[in-house]
Amino acid sequence: MKLRCLLVDDEPPALKVLATYISSLNDMEIVGQCRNAIEALGVLRHKTVDIIFLDIKMPSIIGTDFLKNLSHPPKVIFVTAYREYAIDGFELDAVDYLVKPVSFERFFKAISKLNRMMGREMSLTAINETPDPAAFIYLKVDRDMKKVFVNEIEYVESWKDYVKIFLTGGRHLLVKRAISVIENILSDHKFVRVHRSYIVSLSKISGYNALAVQVGQCQIPIGRLYKQSVMERLQGRESA
Repeated sequence: MKLRCLLVDDEPPALKVLATYISSLNDMEIVGQCRNAIEALGVLRHKTVDIIFLDIKMPSIIGTDFLKNLSHPPKVIFVTAYREYAIDGFELDAVDYLVKPVSFERFFKAISKLNRMMGREMSLTAINETPDPAAFIYLKVDRDMKKVFVNEIEYVESWKDYVKIFLTGGRHLLVKRAISVIENILSDHKFVRVHRSYIVSLSKISGYNALAVQVGQCQIPIGRLYKQSVMERLQGRESA
């Protein structure tokens, strides 16, 4: 059974981010999106809710007071821009406390924690980490735009003003683009930036440790600034 989610936030962009994250998970569905606590009460009266993603600073009734006044509250994950409410949040038995802006990796970690608490470790499945075999991008190689199937990309390495795209079968392409541009192009697919000089396909990672990920015969370093997000992504995938 899917986890039924209620989103409560007075900021439309924040609702959109959460809705996008939830839509990328197979075992979750949104039963309501509300701008304030009054709207949320209406949803709770008529629908079954398993988890509320709840902002704190909202008009009329703040999130913590709203939760205190529910006689049988669902589980809650606070999502707020204000760190100072964290103690109050955890005193109310919140599953987690997410500080905006919320990355997908941090969101996924909270969902993994929720599923462990509910005994659903094996039932939540992240959207398939294997790229769609039909998905492709175009990259400029020399003077031509070359069609590249995403599932053939193993990793990307920065080479000054160029990037080297390593493909299955030992092939590679040299593309005159900054790695940040390639990261953006691949953002809709299943890739992770592990180092300022490397982007790796999640489906091609065969192992990892605290210092590197293994792709085929290559050990690709994990940069200090990227370590936390990389580990959250990989460990989150394990617990799914």
